[in-house]
Amino acid sequence: MNQKKLLLLSSSRVGDTAYLAHNREWIKRTVGDAPLLFIPYAGVGMTHAEYTSKVRDALASVSIEVKGIEEYDAAAAAVSDAKAIAVGGGNTFQLLKLIYENDLIAPLRAAVLKGTPYVGWSAGSNIAGKTIKTTNDMPIVEPPSFDALNLVNLQMNPHYTDYHPPGFNGETRDDRLNEFIALNPTETVLGLPEGTGLELRAGELLWHGSDRPVLIDNTGKHTQHDLQRLAALIG
Repeated sequence: MNQKKLLLLSSSRVGDTAYLAHNREWIKRTVGDAPLLFIPYAGVGMTHAEYTSKVRDALASVSIEVKGIEEYDAAAAAVSDAKAIAVGGGNTFQLLKLIYENDLIAPLRAAVLKGTPYVGWSAGSNIAGKTIKTTNDMPIVEPPSFDALNLVNLQMNPHYTDYHPPGFNGETRDDRLNEFIALNPTETVLGLPEGTGLELRAGELLWHGSDRPVLIDNTGKHTQHDLQRLAALIG
């Protein structure tokens, strides 16, 4: 039986809302009363403690206890013992680099596969996919590999949009993702539009937000309405 409990959010904000305001109830539903281990490694321009404090303040209104992984002497042991895990947004390359440096790939996968709830937003959702090759971020640091947690059998693209500003002559998001598919034709990319979230619990898939998920593969782009099919793709 699939024991994975995932909440993969596109973003920490939608529009002008406060930090995590639009999805804190979704997070509470996933985490319940469990204390939350937060991994702040994607943060740039703030300390890990400052990032953890920001998340702790944002989730206080739904009575979620938050403790940062930087508060533990052994990161891998903290992940293995965690009752629930959250990974925040920021720079995906920085996030994955520090996950590798702290030897957390295997402990994170093992925790999720045994049923520990995992919440990610932005970069934290990107690393739930097979690789980080479809992140929107610049490679400001170099992780030892692009291979990510592979918690879902897809490539993830949070903050997905196909907006093409007037007068803009660069590649759109769809252009970039189709370049990936052209060179990786057996892969599928899941686009999470802003303000949306994908929830998987015990094989059941739920979708949060008004916009629909977008799938891009070698047959084109598809707005996904069949959540059963999407659940089968996710694995």
